[in-house]
Amino acid sequence: MLVVALTVVTLLAPPASRLFAAGAGGSPTAVVGALPAADDEAVPAVGRTWPVGVRPRVLRGWEPPASAYGPGHRGVDLAAASGTPVRAVADGRVSFAGRVAGKGVVSVELAGTGDPPLRTSYEPVRASVPQGAEVTAGEVIGTVEAGGSHCAAPCVHWGLLRDETYLDPLSLLPPWLLHRGPSRLLPVLGVPLP
Repeated sequence: MLVVALTVVTLLAPPASRLFAAGAGGSPTAVVGALPAADDEAVPAVGRTWPVGVRPRVLRGWEPPASAYGPGHRGVDLAAASGTPVRAVADGRVSFAGRVAGKGVVSVELAGTGDPPLRTSYEPVRASVPQGAEVTAGEVIGTVEAGGSHCAAPCVHWGLLRDETYLDPLSLLPPWLLHRGPSRLLPVLGVPLP
């Protein structure tokens, strides 16, 4: 009996910031004020779930501006209909749940991500958790509100900050959560048959 040995090959892909949308000039560097530039490589992949859906469509990706007040997009917009549950991507503590400029916003400081901790934000979201609440990855923290979105289609804006530095929120997600296509089975050559 002929036995063919197969192995699963996991192809290493570039960081999420280069998978979905490149920043200004193709660079995934962080948006900074007076702080030194941060690299998405320094963001631990602590995410355990997408904020909405299973693999939502990214309507607009991370586009860091060249300067603190320059044009760009300081987060990602994920397709999500009004009323869609919004989940915490990782364990943490709700640092804000309320309204900013008429929009519902929920921010979560992520546990175990250093000092200052990473902070995610979600908008427009009607909060279902109070400020100060401890949340776990996958826990519903609110629902997408009908109005207040800056997207042409219904969406939730997902942001990531460390202190005053904006980062690519997709960098929180480990490779197995990002859509990278199926694993491929390849023959193992040169292995003696039993």
